[in-house]
Amino acid sequence: MSKTIYDYTKEVLERVSFSPDLFLKELKKSVKYLLPHEMERLKSWLLCYTDEKPVLKQCLYIVND
Repeated sequence: MSKTIYDYTKEVLERVSFSPDLFLKELKKSVKYLLPHEMERLKSWLLCYTDEKPVLKQCLYIVND
């Protein structure tokens, strides 16, 4: 079974979550490639994911624009 871009994006964001700068960079890239419905799913996932990693909350402006 192949991964969707959405699944791949989540995986990458989880892997780089140790660094807010890398997280922001990857998040910016994901905005270019995800479909609108995938972006909505990613926004929901990000809200939950960043609850446990508050330092990443500053990056959410990218998906809220």
